[in-house]
Amino acid sequence: MAKSYVKFSVAPEIAVKALELVQVAATTGKIRKGTNEATKSIERGSAKIVVIAENVEPEEIVMHLPEICAEKGIPFVYVPDKKELGKNAGMDVQSAAIAIENPGNGAELLKTVLNSLPKKQ
Repeated sequence: MAKSYVKFSVAPEIAVKALELVQVAATTGKIRKGTNEATKSIERGSAKIVVIAENVEPEEIVMHLPEICAEKGIPFVYVPDKKELGKNAGMDVQSAAIAIENPGNGAELLKTVLNSLPKKQ
């Protein structure tokens, strides 16, 4: 069953590109790891995109992220698994959300992901 905070479905190939973007940004750019850091990055307006895991329990942990992203005009994308999200961010633990502040060498990947998202989030 889909979580209440998941506002749209993401094609599997786009989710893979989003995870790849997180990995590239983690090594060559700047990311904020975890829900709290992502929230701060969104509120400051410094996030370029927010990546949210779809399998977060309890969902209240991330359910505010799509709303504040929409308020601030910051795009967001979903990936299926929090463990994969954490791994691609360079962590040994899972992560519910990642904010990318600087994509580094992933600028083209960022454009690809952004162009594939629904126009109205």
